[in-house]
Amino acid sequence: MIKLYGIPRSRSLRVSWTLEELGLDWQYRHINFANGDANDPEFLAANPCAKVPALVDNGVAISESAAIVLYLAEKYGEGQLLPKAGTAESALHHKWISFIISELEQPLWTMGKHKFALPEAQRLPAILPVAKWEFDKAAAIAEKWLPESEFLLGEQFTVADILLGHTLLWATRFEQDIPPKLTAYSDRITQRPAMAKGLAKEEGKAE
Repeated sequence: MIKLYGIPRSRSLRVSWTLEELGLDWQYRHINFANGDANDPEFLAANPCAKVPALVDNGVAISESAAIVLYLAEKYGEGQLLPKAGTAESALHHKWISFIISELEQPLWTMGKHKFALPEAQRLPAILPVAKWEFDKAAAIAEKWLPESEFLLGEQFTVADILLGHTLLWATRFEQDIPPKLTAYSDRITQRPAMAKGLAKEEGKAE
């Protein structure tokens, strides 16, 4: 059995989206930090850092959202969601994942930390304009790199599309300016049924 620990619309949505794209059977556990769930032994066994998402797959515990979705695609994808290893397409896929996680997402998380996630005494409002500048710079690069094809790797929908789509959802929620091609891409990608199903399950609305 696959069990995902998360918070709706957090990075766990990347995992629930991937699970639905792969058509897997899985359970969801909402971690409510305000209610003390961070101290729950079952959750800490899944991720001793007490952060979401965390996933347990038949006894194998995995943390870090990008690592989880790559693991799922490798184990269960059967050719879905990943290009063939060692190809030029795989190199491009690695490049996109690294850029999304390290360049595009990080300014958004800086905003989140200094707006609500960190203890108030540790928040620095002065960092927010810097984070916006960093995001705008990264978004401009992504806009330039974005291909004319439907997905980042042409006609194949991949893990990189899930990560980019979710990161752009974050940017929208954080009221950031997103360039036009990226906006159109985000609107298209996030209409996928698997994303809606994953979110519905996280929010307790799944049928």
